[in-house]
Amino acid sequence: MDINALNASSSSLVSSTTGTSSTNSTTAEASQDRFLKLLVAQLNNQDPMNPMDNAQMTSQLAQINTVSGIQTLNDTMKSMASQIAALQSLQGSATIGREVLTEGSTLSVTDGVGKGGFDLSGTADAVKVEVRTAGGTLLGTEDMGALSTGRQAFTWDASKFTNSGDLTFKVIATNKGTAVSTTSLERSKVVSVSNENNVLNLQLQNGASVAYSAVKAIL
Repeated sequence: MDINALNASSSSLVSSTTGTSSTNSTTAEASQDRFLKLLVAQLNNQDPMNPMDNAQMTSQLAQINTVSGIQTLNDTMKSMASQIAALQSLQGSATIGREVLTEGSTLSVTDGVGKGGFDLSGTADAVKVEVRTAGGTLLGTEDMGALSTGRQAFTWDASKFTNSGDLTFKVIATNKGTAVSTTSLERSKVVSVSNENNVLNLQLQNGASVAYSAVKAIL
């Protein structure tokens, strides 16, 4: 028996489910219903002397099961994405009013005290932090001595430079004369959060906007 109509119906169903991510479950269910009705009609009206090939019918049934599975997976993934976005928004809201560490070299100054941090890639026997103006003028140096691998924090007396504009810092670390790699970390308070295209962003007091995933630590 000719099953071209059935093949066309099943192909249409697969296309309606997998063609775009915006296909809704109602459309997929309607296509599935049409396919099943056509299958039953052809089975009822097939020529007893020339019945539908079992292999072909099995293939069509397997295809409809695959389509149903894809639609279920799509619905599950959408639900998971929504739950993850909601969880991230909740986590982000909890950071409002708190300071966070992100990669950067701007010195945070509050009440005349400059604060920052950095990650050391290895043990260093000599570490110092240089503080400069935005124009590059050296204002002072903080000697940190020997430090171990990992995250470090420092403070610097900025009381004499409160009108110097934005200050930056640079970490210089060595071990037996060999440079040790560092990553500068700046501090800033979170003032608000936003969610754009399922990406949670934090708006910071220093004017920057960073993705929640880029936060190194919440202080």
